[in-house]
Amino acid sequence: MSWRKSTYSSGEGGECVEVAVAAGAVHVRDSKQAVENGPVLRVGPAAWSALLGAM
Repeated sequence: MSWRKSTYSSGEGGECVEVAVAAGAVHVRDSKQAVENGPVLRVGPAAWSALLGAM
């Protein structure tokens, strides 16, 4: 999976959220917890779109 830093994250390194798009899901993680088996929030495309639309 290819992770990328969210454009909403701070550029100072303290508040970084990373996202990765996979088949049928968007994965979100805290870059400070970016270990291979670290915690990941998995949401469906409709939920991701609703979240972005609310911002």
